[in-house]
This record gives sequence, C-alpha cells and structure tokens, in this order.
Amino acid sequence: MRIGDAAAAAGTTPRALRFYEQRGLLPPPARTASGQREYGPGEVAKVRLIRQLLAAGLTVDDLASRAHRFDLLDEDPPRRCGTNPGPETFAPVVFARLAALDAEIARLTGLRNKLARLAATGGADEPGED
Repeated sequence: MRIGDAAAAAGTTPRALRFYEQRGLLPPPARTASGQREYGPGEVAKVRLIRQLLAAGLTVDDLASRAHRFDLLDEDPPRRCGTNPGPETFAPVVFARLAALDAEIARLTGLRNKLARLAATGGADEPGED
C-alpha cells in the first residue's frame, strides 16, 4: 500500500511515516518503479507499535536507540521489561525514562508548592525560600 493508505491504517499521517523513517524507527520501505514508498502489514503494525510506545511516554530518541530490537515486542506474549534486562532489551530505556519522569515530577511539584505558597501569602516571599 502507498504511504497515505499505510498512514491511515496506522492512525497517523504520511509526514509521520517519513519522520519515523528519517529518525531510524522504520527501515526504508520498498519503492515502486516510480519511486513511491510501498508499505505492507508488517510496517503498519510497527508504526502502530511506535505510536503506542510514544503515547506511553518514551521519546523518539528512546525508540531510535532500540529500533533494531522492535522484534522483542512482537513476541507473543511480549517480553516484560524486567525479564532478562540486558543492554539490548528495552528495560534500560524504560527505566531511564521512568527516572527522567520522576525527576520532572519532583521539579514540577516543587514549582507548584512554591506557587501555592506565593498565592497563600499574597505574593510575598517567605524568608529562606527561593
């Protein structure tokens, strides 16, 4: 199928498919004699997987570092992240993203608390607070 049909089947846009290819998440697809990209059901399934992983909080860079191992997630049933968490699995990427999210949550919680204190005091800084 052509790029527009593949994108629609995966719930995304042709631009996203080209972006995923450019960033190494998708291998270059087969081309027709006229040079148009041709996608099959396997590529559409991979795009759906990419979209699920991005929606779960992983980044494009996270996925690009493990794109060569997407096959691990195609297993039935898929491997758990904690099962044999070697350097080639997704576990290190997932745990690193969790740590980054925890740090960002802590930073935002601190900002929220500071703003709440400012609101409670009418905008006056409390001594010793920054």
